[in-house]
Amino acid sequence: MHDCAIVNANWIINPGADTPRLKDGSLIIRDGFITEMGPADEIATDGLTRIDARGLVLTPGLVNTHDHCLECLTRALPGAQDAGLGEWLRIHNPIWSRATPEALRSATQIRAAELLLSGCTTTMDHNYLWPNGCSVDDQVEAMQAMGMRFHVSRGSVTIGTSRGGLTPDEVAENEADVLADSERAIARYHDPAPGSLLQVVLAPCSPYSVSDAFMRDTAAVAREHGVRLHTHLAEGQDEHAWCLENLEQTPLGHIESLGWLADDAWFAHMITLSAPEIVRLGISGAGVAHCPCSNMRLGNGIAPIRSMLARGVPVGIGVDGAASNDGGNLLAETRQAMLLQRVDQGAAAMSAEQALVLATMGGADVLGRPDIGRLAPGMAADIAGFRLDALEMAGGAIHDPLAALALCPPPRADLVVVNGTPRVQGGELLGHDLGAMVERHNGLARALVDGP
Repeated sequence: MHDCAIVNANWIINPGADTPRLKDGSLIIRDGFITEMGPADEIATDGLTRIDARGLVLTPGLVNTHDHCLECLTRALPGAQDAGLGEWLRIHNPIWSRATPEALRSATQIRAAELLLSGCTTTMDHNYLWPNGCSVDDQVEAMQAMGMRFHVSRGSVTIGTSRGGLTPDEVAENEADVLADSERAIARYHDPAPGSLLQVVLAPCSPYSVSDAFMRDTAAVAREHGVRLHTHLAEGQDEHAWCLENLEQTPLGHIESLGWLADDAWFAHMITLSAPEIVRLGISGAGVAHCPCSNMRLGNGIAPIRSMLARGVPVGIGVDGAASNDGGNLLAETRQAMLLQRVDQGAAAMSAEQALVLATMGGADVLGRPDIGRLAPGMAADIAGFRLDALEMAGGAIHDPLAALALCPPPRADLVVVNGTPRVQGGELLGHDLGAMVERHNGLARALVDGP
């Protein structure tokens, strides 16, 4: 983090903001926050390091609200490429259960690199398997080296295959141990201050992979310490049918009975909601991580995002797991969110700008972060810059530089600044040998899948 000026941007645009688009703009960054922003000829930059943004459109850094970094080790896995969710989990879980701390750290960094190069500055990861000594600490160490703003989850599975779960018994954890480690992670890592680079989330894998009592206990611990809650929910018709048969209620009804339907929680997927349930969700203040590529890849369905937004539900974008997407380009995910709503409800269902709101301010709202998601004085200096003359934007950016980001094929980010520090410049990841990272990761992925 350092004081600097980003100068002469062709455009500075906040998707969905009331303020007009700023043409030929500059901004000043001090101590990780934007302190001034305005026309370039009105911003004094004497004595500051200057980053030339000529030829760029600057937007707020994108926000990823749901992910599984570990899955970067099992992309495009033979045998699982055409599997639905249940079979997909049965194939992958035994492989992920062999992961080592080194593999988890590598997967976290590969995912961070991919996200950064797509313009993403804040990410949340929902890891819930911790085999062979893997821990939250491994992900924190890896992500801090990459320089992203990180919401790390202490996820969990406590019901193994012998009790009807989908996870091998050897990696199903003791619930008391999970709660103790959750408190440890919060005490060591959670920073609630404005501009925080690291926050902790408590995130059981699903309400069906742990006990009801543990879901309630997790919520109590989270609320005692002021951290947020997250889990998968309403992911598809199989889950919906199982809940009706075994619990005599829908997934939303079940999570509500556990005390989780509140404004300190958000849920991934939320596909199988009825209209009355969307109303209840909106009243509760709970958020949604929309993961369109994963939902399509696994054949789970289309989340009713337009209806959620109409009822005031906070919605952000999540790339989801690297083995169910199989990518981590948040700008591409934003484009898919827009297109999928149009497939479902017509061409006017979601505009390019509305989709980009989900990827910026929407994601910030879901994570409970009023300090990110917009470019303005007082906001954290998280910035994504895209070249207006990129091949993907040719013939588009000249007409509407913001809409082109979602309507045209997604370009690689040219400039990415996190907390005032450049992490991508000239379209290249700074401070890391990407080729060496990929080579190391591929070796670890091969060893993990081949097994002992």
